[in-house]
Amino acid sequence: MGDSRRHRGPHPLDEQLFSSEALPDLRRAVTDLSWLRSRGYAEVSAVKLVGDRYQLRQRQRLATRRCACSDAAVARRSSSRLSPNELAGRRLEIDGLNVITTIEVFLSGGVLLLGRDGCMRDMASFHGSYRLVHETERAVDMLIDVVRSLGLASATAYIDRPVSNSGRLAETIRSAAEGKGVDFEAVTADRVDEVLAGSRSVVATADSAILDACDAWLNLARLVVERHAEDLE
Repeated sequence: MGDSRRHRGPHPLDEQLFSSEALPDLRRAVTDLSWLRSRGYAEVSAVKLVGDRYQLRQRQRLATRRCACSDAAVARRSSSRLSPNELAGRRLEIDGLNVITTIEVFLSGGVLLLGRDGCMRDMASFHGSYRLVHETERAVDMLIDVVRSLGLASATAYIDRPVSNSGRLAETIRSAAEGKGVDFEAVTADRVDEVLAGSRSVVATADSAILDACDAWLNLARLVVERHAEDLE
């Protein structure tokens, strides 16, 4: 069956799963899972232990996994994170799908997560398939506006080539950047996570494996969302 989604909005149960009543247990679950990760517990058994303890649904367990991280990871990511005023003259390499999807979710009213490392993440999953939605063009425009404000030497968004519609998204970014007169390239590439993990430029992503390997990173999705949040109120 084809993917008929037109928005990157909330799951039908999200209002219940992430309600104000559910948040205290979710926060405790993140604390507990982070504690277990800090002490080297196996991931699968740690997630099951915490999830069972707080009787979390599958989607809540996923959110807990995305928000939790070890003490060492927090320290490592904090030391390599740059603020926007440190970007002037630097090169920025962007995990395109990762960042744009989070902005799309924001525009669609979906669930956004603020991890223990301060990084903003979403609940979207693609499994090799991405579809441009109604919010895509606006998300790209918002991203380009923020990138332009950073005074960068250059910026490139890498889009995972094996993912469907990667070429369309790259072209959408290039066309929007050209229309705004912004030096912002978008390319499709294989193994984007490996490319960014080994980059010596500043990287924008919420992918934990990349954050733990790159030299420096920018919390770009959070920056875009926070700069535009007031516009949607």
